[in-house]
Amino acid sequence: MKRKIIEIDHYKCNGCGLCAEACHEGAIGMVDGKARLTRDDYCDGLGNCLPVCPTGAIAFAEREAADYNEEEVKKHLEIKLQEQAPHGGCPGSDAHSVHRENVSASAQAAGGASELRQWPVQIKLVPVNAPYFEKANLLVAADCAAYARANFHTEYMRGKITLIGCPKLDGVDYSKKLTEIMAGNNIKSLTVVRMEVPCCGGIEQAASSALKNSGKFVPGQVVTLTTDGNVKESQQP
Repeated sequence: MKRKIIEIDHYKCNGCGLCAEACHEGAIGMVDGKARLTRDDYCDGLGNCLPVCPTGAIAFAEREAADYNEEEVKKHLEIKLQEQAPHGGCPGSDAHSVHRENVSASAQAAGGASELRQWPVQIKLVPVNAPYFEKANLLVAADCAAYARANFHTEYMRGKITLIGCPKLDGVDYSKKLTEIMAGNNIKSLTVVRMEVPCCGGIEQAASSALKNSGKFVPGQVVTLTTDGNVKESQQP
């Protein structure tokens, strides 16, 4: 079938690789120092690669191409992540709780104390059966949110187990792992904090799917922040 898909001008491409990094489906690869569309069915036709190309080598074309295959993209990205993982696992991903009993009163009063209660925090790294999930108030947040909102620790992290991620940069669907966490632990509440940018919808969708697929009723809310750190809206997940 004919559909909109990207095409890359071999002569204009300078081999910087920015488009390959921007393509979160893995449709673009570097071949002999030049960017190539490696598989039509990995390209969703949305063109996230276009604005990062410094030479204007990428454009849309209307041509015969295989349909975008979301399932194949997921499999491809999962394999890629496994290949990139260090053998034996990362020592920094060992799960443990963080105790805050020894934080000084002056640090608390000054707002300088972290509210992080566990490690790791990345959704990709956290084990689904970590003991700190039991009876936890769970916060699933876009990793940009803490930078945008000055009081993020006190407003959203306090008293919660915090998981962060970026669907665009990680290039994976978090719903499966979040479902395992929701289904396998007694989660008391779920708070999702996302940014207003469209790609951040993936983290909200993953959390909502996980809640539904777990078969559990868990109270919670979805908070959307603007890029300047204000609360745009708050609703149920």
